[in-house]
Amino acid sequence: MTDRFQALPSTAAAVLLAGASLSAAADDGGNAVPMAMLDRIVVTATKVQARQVAGSVQVLEADTLDQHSYGDTNRILRQIPGLNLVEEEGFGLRPSIGIRGSGTDRNAKIAVHEDGVPIAPAPYSAPSAYYFPRMPRMHAVEVTKGPAAIKYGPQTVAGAIGMLSTPIPGAPGSGLEGKVDLLGGEFGMLRAHALAGGFVETGRAFDIGLGLETLQERSDGFKRLDSGGGTGFEVEDYVAKLALHSAEGRSLAQSLEFKFQHSDEHSDETYLGLALDDFRANPYRRYRASQRDSLDVRHQTWQATHRIDFRPGLDLTTIAYHTRTERAWYKLNDLRNASDTGFASLAGVLGDPAAHPAEYAVLTGADSAPGALRVRNNAREYYATGFQSVLGVGFDAGAVRHEAELSLRYHRDEEDRFQQDDRYQMTNGLMTLTTAGAPGSQDNRVGKAEAWAFFVRDTIRWDRLALTPGLRFENIVLTQNRYGATDPDRSGAAATVRNSIDVVLPGLGATYRLAGDWQLVGGIHRGFVNPSPGSAADAEHSWNAEAGVRLSRGFTSLEAMAFLVDYDNLVGTCTASTGGGCNIGDQFDGGTARVHGLEFVASYDAAALLDTRWSIPLSAVYTWTDGEFTSSFNSGFAEWGNVTAGDELPLVPPHQLTLNAGIEASSWRMFIAINHVAAARSRAGSGAVPANERIDGRTLLDVSGEYRLAAGARLFASVQNLTDEVYNVAFRPAGARPGMPRTFMAGLKLEF
Repeated sequence: MTDRFQALPSTAAAVLLAGASLSAAADDGGNAVPMAMLDRIVVTATKVQARQVAGSVQVLEADTLDQHSYGDTNRILRQIPGLNLVEEEGFGLRPSIGIRGSGTDRNAKIAVHEDGVPIAPAPYSAPSAYYFPRMPRMHAVEVTKGPAAIKYGPQTVAGAIGMLSTPIPGAPGSGLEGKVDLLGGEFGMLRAHALAGGFVETGRAFDIGLGLETLQERSDGFKRLDSGGGTGFEVEDYVAKLALHSAEGRSLAQSLEFKFQHSDEHSDETYLGLALDDFRANPYRRYRASQRDSLDVRHQTWQATHRIDFRPGLDLTTIAYHTRTERAWYKLNDLRNASDTGFASLAGVLGDPAAHPAEYAVLTGADSAPGALRVRNNAREYYATGFQSVLGVGFDAGAVRHEAELSLRYHRDEEDRFQQDDRYQMTNGLMTLTTAGAPGSQDNRVGKAEAWAFFVRDTIRWDRLALTPGLRFENIVLTQNRYGATDPDRSGAAATVRNSIDVVLPGLGATYRLAGDWQLVGGIHRGFVNPSPGSAADAEHSWNAEAGVRLSRGFTSLEAMAFLVDYDNLVGTCTASTGGGCNIGDQFDGGTARVHGLEFVASYDAAALLDTRWSIPLSAVYTWTDGEFTSSFNSGFAEWGNVTAGDELPLVPPHQLTLNAGIEASSWRMFIAINHVAAARSRAGSGAVPANERIDGRTLLDVSGEYRLAAGARLFASVQNLTDEVYNVAFRPAGARPGMPRTFMAGLKLEF
């Protein structure tokens, strides 16, 4: 595929030789949290600060992420209330995340960041395109909902997920520090995570820090292909960070930090699931028609961050970034119908095999006519580039304290689709290529976005009251160029569609400190998701409100939050990951909808109650969600169909509960996590859920433990899904799909 990425802006090219690292600032527990450089870019990065934000914000810090050493993004995010997660391949490589009923297709309705950078391959022009950073190399995770979410954008309808990568270890003069985790387990699972680095005092105006990190993961997979072959994955991830920090005592404190990240993934993965009866008989089976399916993804991030503190209460942070993603997912798209008049969708065949016996037989390995199976090479390239500057100003006006932020961001991104369909024949259970498609003949288009975003927020503190008004403005220009199927060089004229969007997004959050350690919290903000380039659909808009209470007292914390999301226009996007059945990329207006619910999270250390020197951390995370359409309409979007007002939103379980308990002694510790997700429907509707649309409820039990062998050496072991529960996570894209079975992992964790 020809490289069609545009050049970086000349103003950013010089600094984007590598990207930004993060300084380390200590929280109340002594954990190094990489936020000193980015505290103007992110909402918060510590639990302590999250308890003061005028809005619902939760943070998972390094100690929490280390407890079970999950590689599965979904298992980690189950510790956060208000999230709707749809699993896919069982490893958590490609999470589909919604917040408060926003929709779960490839995170298209939420803003996702790593180290303050929008990390989706093309956040404006193709937000459902997927690259998701690997969680084992993350140091902290921040989930922002409510009015605080308008700080990020452009997707503010639900919230934002921000990840902070591992900082350069140590401090000036501490020497070389680092860690090595070596873990292995069932299904050929291996993980090696290594980090080394430190800071050097130069004796001049600045100190130098350097960090090098790698993550290597692989698995043979837990599914079994009828024809034999791999069903697992391999990931290689590398990060390099360089930091220049003002030496201690300098009058004008500055930091300049760079980061470069590169990852490669190969997965023997498919969109082809199982018919329900086959799933019940053998949930870990894979049909022969998926034997050619595989995914290759390459991602790179260059980032540079500069911060200068002019004086107390006046600082400026500037971040410049460039990301690039190349991917090719070669997978079965559909197959010729029995009457030879067209192609049958995979979801349709597996949803009712009795009505499609000939097509079902081919999927499972029966001989077919030449060219009966159509395999699509979803070859795409993405880039995103931009910069953001945030000016922080703090001052007192009498008894009132103001902490204001003014931000400007320029961003542009691009999605380049250059796809073809190859035709195969099934013979004796093996697929043979009969016709190779010409590159670009299936889809030959480029979608582009250019955006200017302005954000202003002021936290106003007076006595017990804190108000946080904010305003975000986005000017977005979207362009789509469609080229002919017989124009691979793109030398001919393109069909061009261009549209421009200006949107103003206000928000207001408030906290009021009651007697003792209780706090009232509330807020309201305008939600927004921009349409895709070339889309005829309107932008998605909503009004979001929340109100609740917090308690923070010693080893006890609690937050209970009620929320309401009132959609003016809910938008659905046709993608292969939602099951297709429509023109990929088309968007659908879903009319009005309403989601309301309750989020509850509490933690407590029972050591004092039991009068023991051990630490006994306990926590509970609960979400109740009720979402429904409030208007009637007919839609070609697979997850909606023909909707009647009052129909429930799809893929929104009404109840989710996670319970955690642990025991920590001086030389060992053990943790238990119990997660329950209630059954949900895969398609909008009301009343009883048909069996082929019911997503199973499930209760999963995970156990992990560590034993300290010596200073800096720990032995680790874990079992995920201890009871070996079998459950169906989705009927999309096509057919039932299993969650991971019981899986044992063990290994060694070293620190130096």
